[in-house]
Amino acid sequence: MIDRAGLAGFLRHRRQAVQPEDVGLPRGQRRRTAGLRREEVAALCHMSTDYYARLERERGPQPSEQMIASIAQGLHLSLDERDHLFRLAGHQPPARGAASEHVSPGLLRILDRLTDTPAEVVTELGETLRQTPLGVALTGDATRYTGPERSLGYRWFADPASRARYRPEDHAYLSRLYASHLRQVVALRGPGSRAARLAELALTRSEELRRLWETHEVGLRPGELKHFVHPEVGALELHCQTLLDPEQSHRLLVYTAVPGSESHEKLQLLSVVGSQVLA
Repeated sequence: MIDRAGLAGFLRHRRQAVQPEDVGLPRGQRRRTAGLRREEVAALCHMSTDYYARLERERGPQPSEQMIASIAQGLHLSLDERDHLFRLAGHQPPARGAASEHVSPGLLRILDRLTDTPAEVVTELGETLRQTPLGVALTGDATRYTGPERSLGYRWFADPASRARYRPEDHAYLSRLYASHLRQVVALRGPGSRAARLAELALTRSEELRRLWETHEVGLRPGELKHFVHPEVGALELHCQTLLDPEQSHRLLVYTAVPGSESHEKLQLLSVVGSQVLA
């Protein structure tokens, strides 16, 4: 059962403990609230201010598991804090490990500070959990997909349009790379895993993947240099740096261009174009 008083008290405490700069928000000169305002938390959690305020006031219906997961992510809770929040709301905490979609506070703090850099947090199956605004401008909103389409590897073989932002001469190697990586994750997680089910579905959709699957190729690694083709700014050559969260099997991918290069200038242009699109 939901512990309304405990839930309200925990939410108030966590909201007051989180500072604006911890979640990528400006502090401003006239801030009097300790920590975050309710409307700021509501925006971070993708819900109305009224809904969130009712939770802190011990009112309203029992929040769904999806709502609690969104609040846990918005408040940058640790896994222990997330699990505690779920129990206060009367729900069983989600699984930890590779199946978890809860991005660690450490990765989120880094991501929130990359305001002028394309970056994203992805799972081991290539599902994008978070993107910076410039990351959205570079590759599109990859968090909008549902079901198996959430995986870039799946989309690569099931939807030819997903290849449009990658240099054509790289397509063959990327196909081998995604097939190799998926095979390794299936072996790691075992039969009956989410990875195995995704591979089975992708194999029914793609003759190319079936052909590559028969080669049993493993161990391919992505190169540091990535080539993108953007519909508005054209070709970009970007370096990709990866930070791994081993507990969650999440990776933070950060894309940068050599200062003074043509790609660096295009990234600056893309930040303007992306801002206009988002606006």
